Amino acid sequence: MFRQFLRSKLHHIRVTEANVEYTGSLSLDSAIMDAAGIAPWEKLLIADVENGARLETYAIPAPAGSKEVGLNGAAARLGAVGDRLIIMTFGIYAEGEKLTPKVLVFDADNNIVRVIED
Repeated sequence: MFRQFLRSKLHHIRVTEANVEYTGSLSLDSAIMDAAGIAPWEKLLIADVENGARLETYAIPAPAGSKEVGLNGAAARLGAVGDRLIIMTFGIYAEGEKLTPKVLVFDADNNIVRVIED
């Protein structure tokens, strides 16, 4: 049997821009994507801590080191600059397969302050 489990989580990362005219997705600093193991175009589940909105979209790499987290297209209507997000990815695992989600915790400037891998 296969089951879907959390693979990675970005905890309290902050929105840096919202652009309703962009063609869609979430733009995300590519260095942060690498640290979390998020691939370009990978499906994301996003929860906005400030307003409770949840959405599914995909990741588009932004310049490394930019700290960018951009809600684009329709997603821009579900959050605002400064909102804290929880961004999650999931994997499909076989019964008994070792599962170790990677959680990155962020400060108010989108710096990684802690990595949890247990």
